[in-house]
Amino acid sequence: MSKGKILVTGGAGYIGAHTVVELDAAGYDVVIADNFSNSTPDVLDGIERITGKRHSFMEVDCSVREEMRRLFETHPDIDAAIHFAAFKAVGESVEKPLDYYRNNIDSLLFLLEELTRNSRAGGVVFSSSCTVYGQPSKSHLPVSESAPLQPAMSPYGRTKQICEDILSDTVNAANGRLKSIALRYFNPIGAHPSALIGELPRGVPQNLLPFVTQTAIGIRRELSIFGNDYNTPDGTCIRDYIYVCDLAKAHVRAVERVLKLNGVGESLEYFNLGTGRGLSVLEVVNGFMEATGINVPYKIAERRAGDIEQVWADPSKANEVLGWVADTPLEIVFKSAWEWERKIRQKI
Repeated sequence: MSKGKILVTGGAGYIGAHTVVELDAAGYDVVIADNFSNSTPDVLDGIERITGKRHSFMEVDCSVREEMRRLFETHPDIDAAIHFAAFKAVGESVEKPLDYYRNNIDSLLFLLEELTRNSRAGGVVFSSSCTVYGQPSKSHLPVSESAPLQPAMSPYGRTKQICEDILSDTVNAANGRLKSIALRYFNPIGAHPSALIGELPRGVPQNLLPFVTQTAIGIRRELSIFGNDYNTPDGTCIRDYIYVCDLAKAHVRAVERVLKLNGVGESLEYFNLGTGRGLSVLEVVNGFMEATGINVPYKIAERRAGDIEQVWADPSKANEVLGWVADTPLEIVFKSAWEWERKIRQKI
């Protein structure tokens, strides 16, 4: 028997697809909405091969009100939503700020309009980001949910801050009928153990590990490391890298919580999702080479606009309240990313 019907916007994307798999394993019915702006229909095939079923899918641009309304008219029995649909590259957001503000904010607005119109839907889990903390002071590292929010250093980060404010105002106005959880996660990496779904950026990768794997397999001549003069032990930026399958499991726990506590307790809760350990860019590159035995040539480049020097999570609240831990060894994570890269190159 199904635990409920969950809408996953951006469900063919990197994190969305892995979350669909985990929702299915947990006993939920899933409706996937995506416009393939940063994914392909092949992802749906990968999900089907993993789960053994073809989940409901609608091709929808969530930043268009009419399309979002059509989605809810087709599926009026949605119990909760997980909202991934957004542009997500820090560097690109600096170059195309209006695209990011329009897409990321409108998509949430139109989703909330439909959720508040739907008498059945009781919760939304929002894909937020550690960028809402800006560059934390060293006294606030690792970052807990009580750390002060600072002006984000990129339009992408600012859209997440604005969306959290929109969520807060909306759920407060709903007087307990709509529950929300904002998951502030750090840097997802890796791929499903089956190598049937994973991260497949279009064009030049904006995230570190896909660039590493593409360089390792020969797609890129060398990896560019943006800056080696930061105030960190080896001079390169430090991030908290979390396995995408661990991250997906946290979304299932969050859905369970919003459904269970709908109308009870805080209307909006925030959770940091990370490992609690910071790794520098060079540590990731060297760790990948050690795990796979593959050489990755790299060069030092100029700093990249919008990049934060160092940030990593204090995940203790998620550990305690959600009962969730990111505990997959990095060696397994790096190997999963490499197997995914090898598999997709066999298809191309």
